Amino acid sequence: MLSKGVLYMMLATFIFAVMNVLVKYLPNIPAIEIILFRSIVSFFMSGVTLKMKRIPLFGKNKKILLIRGLAGALALMMFFTTLQEIPLAGAVTLMFLGPIFTTLIGIWVVKEKVRPIQWLFFTMSFVGIVMIKGFDPRISPLMALLGVGAAFFSGVAYNMIRKLKTSEHPLVIIFYFPLVTLPIVGAYSALHWVQPEGIEWLLLIGVGVLTQIAQYFMTIAYQSEELSKVANINFIGIIYALGFGFLLFDETFNVLTYLGMAIVMAGVILNVVIKNKKKVHETVSN
Repeated sequence: MLSKGVLYMMLATFIFAVMNVLVKYLPNIPAIEIILFRSIVSFFMSGVTLKMKRIPLFGKNKKILLIRGLAGALALMMFFTTLQEIPLAGAVTLMFLGPIFTTLIGIWVVKEKVRPIQWLFFTMSFVGIVMIKGFDPRISPLMALLGVGAAFFSGVAYNMIRKLKTSEHPLVIIFYFPLVTLPIVGAYSALHWVQPEGIEWLLLIGVGVLTQIAQYFMTIAYQSEELSKVANINFIGIIYALGFGFLLFDETFNVLTYLGMAIVMAGVILNVVIKNKKKVHETVSN
């Protein structure tokens, strides 16, 4: 029988996949404006819940929380842009470089030790990205760069969360995203406003609500289960992306692009497996 942590992560992964589809259905709304709606929903949902639980809104580690919020904002801006401009599975695969950057940035931020073999896995993933870009003409150099940038800033955000450890309530960490993001995307959207029409309003609200729910379940999963049991479940997301992309947007790829995706995922998964084995060994040794 599956544990609660695994079930929570499976649910979070599916909800994130549906949210990505909603963004794809909003090609006429700028990515930053989508993030504005998502941030407004998250701001009120997180803020009201924190108030009801009588938890201080601004936390204790304000500097780290602000960096986490800013990095998360930059990552989402870049990711949503790629979702709108390139095939769904391509955008999601680029974003899955996040765990690689999390490890690399962690060398300096949290003094993480990297095994020599992990550098091979890092290289594999980046070779896969080059293959995806090289063999899929729908992915421009700019979009590929934005996708990698989104993964990089997500790595920064995850390292800030790791530095916070258990010192902050999960909802406080989530609350700082809209707190930092709203002034940025609000100012931009005011100058470049595109009026949503009809069902676009529902899709925009849906993006915000689904993201908030998915983030909550993902946070609970990481808190209630060993990392090794839940981390790899995230990679089901690429299967959802391929399936939704094919069924809803008629997206297909050539064999070499599929191979590039497989190489990216293999490098990321092998890196996570090695990290988890290392943690288990250190736990046993202690």
